[in-house]
Amino acid sequence: MAALDVPGFVADLKDHAIEHGFHVHDERHFVESYSLRQTWEVDLHPEEACAGPLDLYLALEVAPRVLLGFEDAVIAADDGEVPDEFHFPLTFTWGLPPLPHGPDLLRLATELAGIGGPDLPLEASAIDSYPSVTDAPETSLRVVAHQRVSLVRIREGEEVPCATLDACAAVSHYLLERAPDWLG
Repeated sequence: MAALDVPGFVADLKDHAIEHGFHVHDERHFVESYSLRQTWEVDLHPEEACAGPLDLYLALEVAPRVLLGFEDAVIAADDGEVPDEFHFPLTFTWGLPPLPHGPDLLRLATELAGIGGPDLPLEASAIDSYPSVTDAPETSLRVVAHQRVSLVRIREGEEVPCATLDACAAVSHYLLERAPDWLG
């Protein structure tokens, strides 16, 4: 029997996101054949944003060495307490289509920092691309939050904390409210 049910955790995470007002569109599972590294990706967004323009991607990366180390620790613990030193990275990435009137990135990062707080640090970045030399630049906005998920907490049946999903919902709503101005 496996020490950890990762697919079950991803299914629970999707259910938990739905409870917090998100709509799940798609799920992908990738396995790298050489290293056996796995990634689960889930496409979701607030229920009211089905028609766009905001997308939110959730990605859970499973490193085989971390998983095997955790399984060894569970076996060695002999029904005792497993040290909470095994984690998987969980990334939330918000994306918007090219914005003709992009935001002031410093102001956006500052306002998002207030929304995410210390428990959900957010990175805001923008990329200008030129479809052709004579075209005006198109600005694409991306906001990313990195979290670590404890394997001990997953094993105990705990999900990503409600506060994290509430903060993700607040970030989503903030971006949705401002998107019409940025899209022009």
